[in-house]
Amino acid sequence: MSANEQIEQIIKNNEIVLFMKGSRMFPQCGFSAKATEILKTCGVKFKDVNVLADPAVRQGIKDYSNWPTIPQCYIGGEFIGGCDIMIEMFENGELHKKLGVDAPAAAASTEPPKLTISDTAAKAFGDALDEASGDVLRFDVAAGFRYDLYIGPPKQGDLICETNGLSVHVSASDASKIDGTTIDFVNGPDGAGFKIENPNEPPSVKDIGAGDLKAKIDASEELHLFDVRGDKERAIAHIAGAKPLDSAGIAALGALPKDALIVIHCHHGVRSRQAGEQLLTEGFRNVHSLRGGIDAWSLEIDDSIARY
Repeated sequence: MSANEQIEQIIKNNEIVLFMKGSRMFPQCGFSAKATEILKTCGVKFKDVNVLADPAVRQGIKDYSNWPTIPQCYIGGEFIGGCDIMIEMFENGELHKKLGVDAPAAAASTEPPKLTISDTAAKAFGDALDEASGDVLRFDVAAGFRYDLYIGPPKQGDLICETNGLSVHVSASDASKIDGTTIDFVNGPDGAGFKIENPNEPPSVKDIGAGDLKAKIDASEELHLFDVRGDKERAIAHIAGAKPLDSAGIAALGALPKDALIVIHCHHGVRSRQAGEQLLTEGFRNVHSLRGGIDAWSLEIDDSIARY
């Protein structure tokens, strides 16, 4: 079966399809994560197709739709568009009509959320805005409450928060998640940076050290260890008992109770934390990331495991 025939079959057999990078549980780019979040917020079931798993499908869907980017959404066989179009349709209620669901009050709201910016943060933003030309201060919230503060162009449908002499642009779909947030600018041991405190943020991914994880395994404590790395890295080194997060691993993970003790590891701990944050959006509540990844496990627990 050609890639084109495969794509046609998927679209024909599923009412809602999202061609994306990664899966609904583990999106592999911010745009795919946002598109997934929008469909989940609408409360609909959809077919996710990971274009990274098949280069022919990745290129084939671009040719099929004559659209150059991923993700791409189809509803009832109709091509809807990519992430930006989905956001716009979500905010104006058109996407809900296409999906046959009621638009939540937050999507139709024109009230900006309450946002507080400290004096030090306001000064830092003000200095940056002085050099901007027609751009505005934007505050976005991606899946897993990943924040993005940046200077960029205004967008249609923006809500504008007035705080401490600044106008902060946010999307209507992010308004309820931002309400009550405070932003400060602080100096710490790792340098200066923005500190964001959000009362709406769900429980965070917990760090677990190699020694603590080993102790839990030795005590036969019930836990589920997953490896977020790819096949090539696992061929170099792996921790006994860790399940790869391939399609079978994702299925096994999805069948676990939401309060199960889940530990995710990667090479150094960055990808595992990102994966853990996505699990939190799926409702899992007891998610840990192995601090330092398999490299720390090799250094502290088992030096027979190759370092790379």
